Amino acid sequence: MPHIETVAPDEAKGLVAREYEKAVRRAGRVFNVIGIQSLNPPVMRASIQLYEALMLAPGPLARDVREMLATVTSRELDCFY
Repeated sequence: MPHIETVAPDEAKGLVAREYEKAVRRAGRVFNVIGIQSLNPPVMRASIQLYEALMLAPGPLARDVREMLATVTSRELDCFY
């Protein structure tokens, strides 16, 4: 398995530190999908904003339906996430 360099939570500064802190408040930890983007903080922030817009913003689908769609899609694509 390849190794992807990341910024460790205890070494994070600025935007990365703020996003890591929010991740811990939101999910209890920094998931790999966030950490692998830590070397490019603007991309990491944009990715989080996209996730929030798709999964958390008001819309026609309830949150549990969105989560189920994401789960089924990930399973069908053999994706861990």
